[in-house]
Amino acid sequence: MGKNVNTDAIYDARALGVPKMVTLGFQHMFAMFGATVLVPALTGLDVATTLLFAGLGTLLFHLLAKGKVPAFLGSSFAFLAGYFAIAPNGEKELLPYACFGVAIAGLMYVILAAFFKAFGTKRVMRYFPPIVTGPIIIAIGLTLSSTAIDSCKANWWIALVAIVVIIAANIWGKGMIKIIPILLGVIASYLVAMIFDPASRAALVENVAGAKWIGIPIHKEATLFGLFSGTVDKKLLVTAIITIVPLSLATMVEHIGDISAISSTCGRNYMEDPGFHRTLLGDGLATTLASIFGGPANTTYGENTGVLALSKVYDPKVIRIAAILAILFSFCPKFAAVIRSMPTATIGGVSLVLYGMISAVGVRNVVENKVDFTKSRNVLIAALILVLAIGIKYSYESGAIPLGPISLSGLAVASIVGIVLNAVMPGKDYTFGEDPQGDTSVNFIVQ
Repeated sequence: MGKNVNTDAIYDARALGVPKMVTLGFQHMFAMFGATVLVPALTGLDVATTLLFAGLGTLLFHLLAKGKVPAFLGSSFAFLAGYFAIAPNGEKELLPYACFGVAIAGLMYVILAAFFKAFGTKRVMRYFPPIVTGPIIIAIGLTLSSTAIDSCKANWWIALVAIVVIIAANIWGKGMIKIIPILLGVIASYLVAMIFDPASRAALVENVAGAKWIGIPIHKEATLFGLFSGTVDKKLLVTAIITIVPLSLATMVEHIGDISAISSTCGRNYMEDPGFHRTLLGDGLATTLASIFGGPANTTYGENTGVLALSKVYDPKVIRIAAILAILFSFCPKFAAVIRSMPTATIGGVSLVLYGMISAVGVRNVVENKVDFTKSRNVLIAALILVLAIGIKYSYESGAIPLGPISLSGLAVASIVGIVLNAVMPGKDYTFGEDPQGDTSVNFIVQ
């Protein structure tokens, strides 16, 4: 490395010494922890598997990105609607089908990475403008909203603790407090439930007492190997693909925004070196790998970008330490049991804020990219996406349109219609790279 004033200090964490490097690694792990474990808590996926493949996925990403980008890959919120569409109550026998859909969605990153390499970012992104991605993201949050309310109804007072703490940490918190509002909301609400709710306390004691200290974080019956070793519902497989793959549009745009934000934070152009084609490849393959073994989809985490800005240490080695720590924690079933015992109302309070934030991010994407709604094409695209996504979700008992042997969710129909309309209607005027603020507007971090 060069010997510019700050280069060695911020890009070579070894200069800080091993103790400080490990401390920074723990800091990054705590930053991602609350959001990452919330996804399995919401969907019924395994907590230990989630932590294992957050760590392994991050290491795979770093390998494919030539070890240059200080990004951590945690659980993606954008795919929650897909899991709920296939396994609405976290049914263990249905979750592998959802994981299959997510695995195929991860391969969409690989295809997009190839397009980026062949045609360049600007030409490809013309087909995924904010007028398409913004309303889809808005619809994701709104279609999830009823599940948050249902969970809050278990105990509104406990849910309110989580909501208040998240808001307080987000608005008035400083330093790490502002970066980990979800984790703080979970901890505070969890503790209140343990004090005032005997049923929650009894469930925690029972679950933790019955769990081992050390165990394997992969369970064959939850993997795609387990799914395909028995009788497979081919219609449900196809439905899972059609339902979940369109959601990758939101996460791919989020990835591009995150890499742009990390580049801005670190003062290096990661969009060019190692390039979006490498970072997308790493993110997509990490998602596919996790899904094969029963883990949730991965995505680059804005929380860890916040830690980078806070610590001023941008060495990717620190992120890899956090990944190794996540892997180590995944081998402790007692730790996973604590997460699984999280009160329903706690999950409800946190998810209420989270789902609202997802929709707000969609609004932000439209606003910060200055989408012109005086143009009829833009009004029509946004209108059809929102009405189809939300209308189908609440008009059909299954939340999807039955089309012979398969079903199409509202989000799937809306995504397909939005992409096609934008492609065929004249007047496309979006150019990626002209507005850095707009390019980084899709970020599901609650901060």
